[in-house]
Amino acid sequence: MALREAITTAMKEAMKAKDQTRLGTLRLILAAIKDRDIAGRTEDSRAGIADDEILGLLAKMIKSREDSIALYKQGGRPELAAAEAAEIAVIREFMPQQMGTEEASAAIDAAIAETGAGSIKDMGKVMAHLKGHFAGKMDFAAASAAVKAKLTK
Repeated sequence: MALREAITTAMKEAMKAKDQTRLGTLRLILAAIKDRDIAGRTEDSRAGIADDEILGLLAKMIKSREDSIALYKQGGRPELAAAEAAEIAVIREFMPQQMGTEEASAAIDAAIAETGAGSIKDMGKVMAHLKGHFAGKMDFAAASAAVKAKLTK
């Protein structure tokens, strides 16, 4: 089952279960996907975005909520931080298992070797390779720091 259909099915189940928190989050996800579909339309193609783009979108949604949690905790609003954490839990259900640090390091080493990167100038090529192969599976903020460290040695 494609990711889009899985999210739609989960939304229908949340409606039946009357789980308002889950339903609201799933509606936000589908609205973001629809928005991206509309933005990507051309005269020739009306197809929606692919699963890898949806995974990238979900990763951005999680990152946004993590940033909000940090701000809410600083501002003394634990109830809002808890609401954002609940949304993250729902979004993560549709993400593949995240790579561990050792697995990510091995993938970074392989990407550096495959792209022939030798200096920090090649960081963009390495990151593009990683995003193409590990969308949704890797924390690209941490990966960027690791690639930078490996290329500056």
